[in-house]
Amino acid sequence: MVLSVIPIGDYDKRITLLSKERGKITAFARGARRPNSQLLAATNPFAFGQFELYEGRSTYNLVKAEITNYFRELTMDLEAAYYGFYFLEFADYYGRENLEAVETLKLLYQSLRALLKSAIPNRLVRAVFELKLMEINGEYMEKPLGRLEDSTIYTWEYVLASPVEKLYTFTVTEKVLEEFTKCVAENKRRFVDKTFHSLDILDVLVYK
Repeated sequence: MVLSVIPIGDYDKRITLLSKERGKITAFARGARRPNSQLLAATNPFAFGQFELYEGRSTYNLVKAEITNYFRELTMDLEAAYYGFYFLEFADYYGRENLEAVETLKLLYQSLRALLKSAIPNRLVRAVFELKLMEINGEYMEKPLGRLEDSTIYTWEYVLASPVEKLYTFTVTEKVLEEFTKCVAENKRRFVDKTFHSLDILDVLVYK
């Protein structure tokens, strides 16, 4: 999946990919900004599919891409789009070169799909994504702190124990959602020392 894109020169792009086999990869896409380029749409954030690269002396170069999901629906909803950008940025934070990222890639894909489901609040999708991504990377508390609803504790334990494919199959009450999001935010403060540009914008959109 394409995590980020930077324009280079007049016609090229530098993209960051998250791959199953080799983790995070930076590659150049020559001519991808030309209107008639076959790589134009494939080198946008959220593009998910198979990417063919060749390794030069110091860089990877993108040759071909077969995209199975562009997640174009996200671009039609500004709030959902910035939740998605935040997910990409958070995955980039944990991504490492030459370290497989199967679970993170599955989590990204399922979380972006969940943003398109009106039955699941975006705030819940965000909290589930954050906690599961931190759990995948070994940075999480076994139990949330404080006096909490039993359902909040159960939600926490469910997210930690469940495979990615089963994460977005439930909803919670507003009170449980409030407690759960606060607990996830506390876990994030303990383990993640970074500010995310997309999250700053998202907070303005959601809490303005």
